[in-house]
Amino acid sequence: MIQGIDLGGKTAIVTGGYSGLGRETARVLLNAGARVVVPARDVERAAEALKDLPTAEVWPMNLLDPSSIDAFGDRFLAQNAPLHILVTSASIMAAPDLTLDVRGYEIQFATNHLGHFQLTRRLLPVLRAAKGARVVSVSSLGHRYSPVHFEDINFEHRPYGPWLAYGQSKTANILFAVELDAREKDNGIRAFSLHPGSIAGTGLEKYIPRQMLIDAGILDTDGKPILDPERNLKTVEQGAATSVWCAVSPQLDGIGGVYCENCDVAPISGFDGGETTIGDSTRMTGVMPYAIDSDTAKCLWTLSEKMIDR
Repeated sequence: MIQGIDLGGKTAIVTGGYSGLGRETARVLLNAGARVVVPARDVERAAEALKDLPTAEVWPMNLLDPSSIDAFGDRFLAQNAPLHILVTSASIMAAPDLTLDVRGYEIQFATNHLGHFQLTRRLLPVLRAAKGARVVSVSSLGHRYSPVHFEDINFEHRPYGPWLAYGQSKTANILFAVELDAREKDNGIRAFSLHPGSIAGTGLEKYIPRQMLIDAGILDTDGKPILDPERNLKTVEQGAATSVWCAVSPQLDGIGGVYCENCDVAPISGFDGGETTIGDSTRMTGVMPYAIDSDTAKCLWTLSEKMIDR
């Protein structure tokens, strides 16, 4: 995906860029000549994870700490330099218990969506200054688990479900890209969302019992990842390829607001909306219509602004 692409003189920010898919994305962008900044809650740990990528810059930022997001954004803005690529790859998945952040928001929605929303909004001036920036929102086929429940995002009036909360946050990632692109394309910013595939061993699956992954056909009986790209069971490198493609491919010039899979724009799903399980990630493709609805995307943007500004 990066072959023939020269990113010399370009700057990228990759959240989650010190582990899993984010680290591989950061590595590829660095090797293509980009300056890459990696936000991290634990700077020392991130620097150790990136020690073989010595030119990567690790800056402090915690997606659950609004003040640290603003501080990161202000530090970057103070450089008065354009930002060409923003990849929002950091994520948590299927937190087993209902947990709220300091503002009282469910942590999967807060981490996967709101923190990235706040960061992107803070960085809009430098994204516009690039005159051709891309924002890549790493979502998941897990968006099929749930639309955004605007009436009860924080599970105050309905039973908490780890996968419902994860699905809601991943749907939000897609809707965010839809509305960001609609708002900012005239300012040179195009936005994309994507499903990287099912990749075991990134750390994202830390809350999932191993037997569940075995039963889903993602791990073998010895607990080792099953690799079968035809069924979306991928290596980290294969999964990161779609993130990189969204960030740099000339095939996407003049396009935006789309959901991608396997280094291509994904079709709209014809799935009937029945219950989705983790094992379905090996056979289902496409984006649910509710995740790319423009009116819903506008509503989410408005609500997100209120949530981070209160």
